[in-house]
Amino acid sequence: MTTNALSSLWTEPRAPDAPARMSRDWVLAGALMVAALLEGVLRNDVAWRPLATIVAVVLAPLLLWRRTHPLVCVLVAFGTAMALGLASLLGGAPSVGLDTMVYVLVFVYALVRWGSGREIVIGLAVVAVAAGIGTVADYTGPADAFGGFAVLAAAAAGAALRYRAESWRRALDQGRSRERVGLARELHDIVAHHVSAIAVQAQAGRAIAGQRPEAALEALAAIEGEASRTLAEMRAVVRVLRDGAPAVDAPQPGVADLVALARRAPVPVVDVRLPDDLDELPPQVDAVIYRLAQEALTNALRHARDASRVEIRVAEDAGRLRLRVTDDGLIDPALPVHHGFGLLGMTERVQLLGGTLRAGPAPERGWTVDAELPARARR
Repeated sequence: MTTNALSSLWTEPRAPDAPARMSRDWVLAGALMVAALLEGVLRNDVAWRPLATIVAVVLAPLLLWRRTHPLVCVLVAFGTAMALGLASLLGGAPSVGLDTMVYVLVFVYALVRWGSGREIVIGLAVVAVAAGIGTVADYTGPADAFGGFAVLAAAAAGAALRYRAESWRRALDQGRSRERVGLARELHDIVAHHVSAIAVQAQAGRAIAGQRPEAALEALAAIEGEASRTLAEMRAVVRVLRDGAPAVDAPQPGVADLVALARRAPVPVVDVRLPDDLDELPPQVDAVIYRLAQEALTNALRHARDASRVEIRVAEDAGRLRLRVTDDGLIDPALPVHHGFGLLGMTERVQLLGGTLRAGPAPERGWTVDAELPARARR
């Protein structure tokens, strides 16, 4: 398990969306350079004063690249600290460095926050070696323990903020994915139903245009109505998709609109039966029942050969709402059953509300869609 964790860390990519260099980064680097210069001039107990001051001043501008090149910054900063520790150890001098150089902890934080997995492993190894050399060169007891704790705290802070940002990004991605799937379902339901109705009306109008011109005109009027409704609903979807456009929540069709849906359908008979005492349904349940019936009717128009009757039944019993849609079309048993986006969208809608869906050929002829939903949606 430890091997898997290390392998996962090693292959971890860099954190995305590292912010660009900002004005406050320049201010921070300039302030630290001034602070290091003042400390090097004013303190009396600085070992190797010129060298220590130059190192502290020169390393401060590395903060400008800490997000884009975190490993390079750590290698330069702690490599320099390592060299100073070795020089102190070999020369017998006390610790070489200024208190201002505590800013190197920022490099540790940036390494864990923005670096890739292998950069983190390599960089922390260099930090550990530099800390070990510094401890051997000038061990001061509790102060060294505090320094080690500070390094661990900087790394932990970087890891915590990285994890938090990654969790937030994943939540946003999941939210966007759910929105895309929902919009895809709406788009499919709108286009499939209206275009199927337009195609059926066009075929009927072409078949009877020679014998009954007035019926052909009626078919053209029906096509015009379906096209207008398609454009209106498509505009509503596009309005939501466009960046910066306010999402206007138009009233969603529900169970009560099934009668109007049946009247517009180019099928000889669409029989809708609704319970007289149907209680007011939650909006999401109401809309899903309508969309399921609409998609089932669309499938009857597109796939049920010689369908002359479609029945839509809605019933409520013991807190459950049941929708049953059947048609009397012919189905060729030799043809494979295709489960396309329509059935997928129906299944997703039902599952989101904690219901069940069954769809398939009826025993004698036609197709049956049977959905059952809780009358009160899950919260």
